[in-house]
Amino acid sequence: MVTTRTAPHLTSGRLLARNTTWSIAGLVLPMAAGLVAVPPLVRLLGVDRFGLLSLAWLVIGYFSLFDLGLGRALTKLVADKLAIDDQQSIPPLVWTSLLLLLLLGVAGGMVTLSLSPWLVHTALKVPEALQAETLFAFQLLSGFIPIVTLTAGLRGILEAQQRFGILNFIRVPTSIFGFVGPLFVLPFSHGLVPVVLVLILGRFLGCAAHLVACLYYLPALRHRFVFQRAEVLPLVRFGGWMTISNVIGPIMAYMDRFLVAGLLSVGAVAYYTAPGDVVARFTFICQAVTTVLFPAFAVSLIQDSDRTALLFSRGVKYIFLALFPIILIAVTFAPEGLQLWLGSAFAQNSQFVLRLLSVGVFMASIASVPLVLLQSAGRPDITAKVHLVELPLYLIALWWLTKRYGIAGSAMAWTGLSILNAILLFLLARKLIKHGPGFLSKLTAALFAGLTIFYGATIPNTLAGKAVFDLLMLLAFVFAGWFWALAPDERALIRNFRVRKPAWPQG
Repeated sequence: MVTTRTAPHLTSGRLLARNTTWSIAGLVLPMAAGLVAVPPLVRLLGVDRFGLLSLAWLVIGYFSLFDLGLGRALTKLVADKLAIDDQQSIPPLVWTSLLLLLLLGVAGGMVTLSLSPWLVHTALKVPEALQAETLFAFQLLSGFIPIVTLTAGLRGILEAQQRFGILNFIRVPTSIFGFVGPLFVLPFSHGLVPVVLVLILGRFLGCAAHLVACLYYLPALRHRFVFQRAEVLPLVRFGGWMTISNVIGPIMAYMDRFLVAGLLSVGAVAYYTAPGDVVARFTFICQAVTTVLFPAFAVSLIQDSDRTALLFSRGVKYIFLALFPIILIAVTFAPEGLQLWLGSAFAQNSQFVLRLLSVGVFMASIASVPLVLLQSAGRPDITAKVHLVELPLYLIALWWLTKRYGIAGSAMAWTGLSILNAILLFLLARKLIKHGPGFLSKLTAALFAGLTIFYGATIPNTLAGKAVFDLLMLLAFVFAGWFWALAPDERALIRNFRVRKPAWPQG
């Protein structure tokens, strides 16, 4: 019989390293599949239908908002139960949560179903010839929302147990099927409805696989189907604050594009979104790390505060070390990269945007660690209140800077928001960890040095000068990382590194 993992094991370095590797694979492999599948989909579906398929992919992704943060709440609360070895309380918590998620999914489906005619006939300006099949496709997607919300909850249960191996064993083929599955339909039909049905089938199978995995790793769930009203309030309280962040986050992430279109031109949007889409890919590193850290923080905060401090500092450090070289190269060679990829017009108009947004992504990635620490400590209200304060300030700055400086101003506003957010989150999270002032001082010095180097990377004008600058900075970065950032046990681990057995140091 499979049982839940013990709490100490849930924060072990080797497990966290392996799970981070799994998470990176779960993010990168579907992206690679998308790069391969998109060209034939565009060719066979046509531009209009492919645009609608893109909207379907977007809708499937954002349907998770209908879980109102309960999926993350379930991860937190199950991890808390595991930390105190209270496994008897897990089945009532799980089944209560899943029932709530199912009800929320049904409610979300009804809302989306009622909005579908307006979306198709008015909001999205769908060509008249495609409106009937698009409306039917959106109605099908509406009925699919309960599957999405249930999957979010089931995934949260497995994350709480650090079962990222099986999670990504399910996630990778499911996500790849979302891109590749429609290709199997196209020899028989180029309609949108069959393609959407294939997408729904893939997600339904994924949900079923998550359920089987939960029943396998938590055998008590097979016998105790219990709804417990006492569990509702903690779930709703945590999930409600998470929802505020989940709603405000996309607004702050995408409002700049709409404002560029409204204040400048549609053409300016292209010059802004192209580099924005590139740098957004850099976040896969912090996503992989923080997804693993969230349940680990929840356990260590209860059992071992010293372990929490260690996980926190090393999470920040490893994201910094992994991301800095990527951002440096992006900032240095922004004009050349854009010229090679999209041509001289983008190289001229988008290079400053690419550089600024790269720095913003760097700061946002570093800030993701205190963000998940606060949420895993049961304080999503703090992060939500930070977002509520930042939102009006950001919108005012975005409007003024875009109007005054164009798309460069939009990038300034977003990058400034990322820096402000990082400062606030680190200050708010410092009370949860036992670091002395030395850690924040060291981090501040490292960030200041990094930002100075990024600025210096914009000075060389020739390709040779840029290459020499990056080479020197990367050599200095490796030296500083090895002798200043890494602890002796971390250096010893790297010397004895085995490809098949990565590990975070135990500390």
